[in-house]
Amino acid sequence: MEASPSDAARLRIEPWTDADLALLRRVNTPEMKKHVGGPEDERQLLTRHRRYLDFVPSGLGCMYRIVLLPGGEPVGTVGYGTRTWQGETVHEMGWNVLPPHQGRGIAVAATRAAVAAARAGARHRYLHAFPDVDNPASNAVCRKAGFTLLGETDFEFPPGRHMRSNDWRVDLRAVTGRADTGRPGR
Repeated sequence: MEASPSDAARLRIEPWTDADLALLRRVNTPEMKKHVGGPEDERQLLTRHRRYLDFVPSGLGCMYRIVLLPGGEPVGTVGYGTRTWQGETVHEMGWNVLPPHQGRGIAVAATRAAVAAARAGARHRYLHAFPDVDNPASNAVCRKAGFTLLGETDFEFPPGRHMRSNDWRVDLRAVTGRADTGRPGR
């Protein structure tokens, strides 16, 4: 189901804080992580949480919690970090929306908000997302949020696990973000 304008107005993305470790644990379930290698153990979660907290101070990206308004209930995560892809430094985006809130356009609206934030403050031209080719929901988020599909690729995530992914990209320097003006694969 597409988000209505009122749905998009009813959510906000807020920068990651130390209190968001509880949210990270809530999205770390077999159901939520089936396309990315399964749930992480506590040590891996703590490492991820510290990395998210360090994104802004290090300049490597920004992680957000997705909250519903007016109450501020956290319903998921969205954000981007820095990685090397095909020989160049790019941003990589990911998101999670808790199951009771899926299918309502929340992931699309939050991803659009995070892309807008990246457009305003990211260091690199391109922002990619690499959903598993067998994950129709995440691929639909990319399409609806204005990413351009560059094609299928082999992708390693988490480290040591290879998967077949779609490579979606947004040119953060493009005026609208709807058309990717760069060359494929760059």
